[in-house]
Amino acid sequence: MMTTATETTNKPVTSINRQPEMHKSRLAVSSDNPNVLTDIYREEVNIAIWQQELSHDVVSCAQRLVTEIPHLKAVMTVTPQESYQHLTEHLSLFENNHLICHQISLLVDMFCTLFELKRVGLRLTALDRAMCPKFHVDRVPSRLVCTFTGNTTQWLENNVIDRSKLGIGSQGLADEESGLLQSIEDINQLSVGDVALLKGEGWIDNEGGGLVHRSPSLTKDEKRLLLTLDFIN
Repeated sequence: MMTTATETTNKPVTSINRQPEMHKSRLAVSSDNPNVLTDIYREEVNIAIWQQELSHDVVSCAQRLVTEIPHLKAVMTVTPQESYQHLTEHLSLFENNHLICHQISLLVDMFCTLFELKRVGLRLTALDRAMCPKFHVDRVPSRLVCTFTGNTTQWLENNVIDRSKLGIGSQGLADEESGLLQSIEDINQLSVGDVALLKGEGWIDNEGGGLVHRSPSLTKDEKRLLLTLDFIN
């Protein structure tokens, strides 16, 4: 299956606050082939998305998990060899946890292999609200995100944003009002099961090119099961 790519190009400056020297052209690549994740090493790519289709059993398992353990917050440092055992122990109160633990342990192995890491920082969280509700960039080399149930991560391409409006530059205004983006139609969103590698500002020579993203809003009584994997120094 061929990888699809969306290329970003600079548009005319529409704000005197825009900083062209920090505005880098970046690509988003996606495919239903997991090999697409290796494209994160391409300088011009700041998000690589494996469009993984989760089985019905895994989705059902995730939905039961956030219902039975609504305040789940599993944070651990694991190696590929240890991840399954550590997860099953942490989720020991959840019956038939092997499906979700197996799925996550496979992602740990892929992440470590791709970046030649011996261990990773793993966070599995049940959420009932947006964890990071405003668009931002991460000060990390790269982060893996995958939502097993619930609303999913939103992100923006570099060519549609004014990065000077990030953080305090928004002057306290909502993302849709601050001038950060030109239209709400510019907001992209992952799908449940997607495995995305988000390139951050900590990647070598990627300052000004880190992926701009945010947590999604959740409706009343909606639960989200989010996995993130991070580099460990």
